[in-house]
Amino acid sequence: MNDILIRRATAADVGPIVTMIADDQLGATRESADDLTPYLAAFERIDGDPNQLLVIAERNDEVIGTLQLTIIPGLSRRGSTRGLIEAVRVAASARGAGLGTTLIQWAIEESRTRGCTLVQLTSDKTRTDAHRFYATLGFTNSHEGFKLKLS
Repeated sequence: MNDILIRRATAADVGPIVTMIADDQLGATRESADDLTPYLAAFERIDGDPNQLLVIAERNDEVIGTLQLTIIPGLSRRGSTRGLIEAVRVAASARGAGLGTTLIQWAIEESRTRGCTLVQLTSDKTRTDAHRFYATLGFTNSHEGFKLKLS
């Protein structure tokens, strides 16, 4: 993994990021790289928010991984700040080589650097392989998550 660069994403990275998000059983039903307009608008909102960090993992100028880290200040846990990891994806060509671990470890360290006392993430209930992966990194399945679709 020494040849991997993790860096803040740019607008030029949005296409490869969307392609990775769409390349799985859930993303394939709701994402499409055919029209990047809504994704680029979302990228501008993410990039303009100091509590959001969208990163890519790059090898030989190729985007092969991504995640979004959100820093959430809060009152609970004695005013703790937490890091929320979302949209972790590794390109099919790079899977099985430890990049997911590298990305998550990077997000944990970045959360520490930003003063977080807790890192959390959610994973769809159908992603049992991902659940095992997160458990190997020390995450515990401590909560039930709920969503309400608004549109």
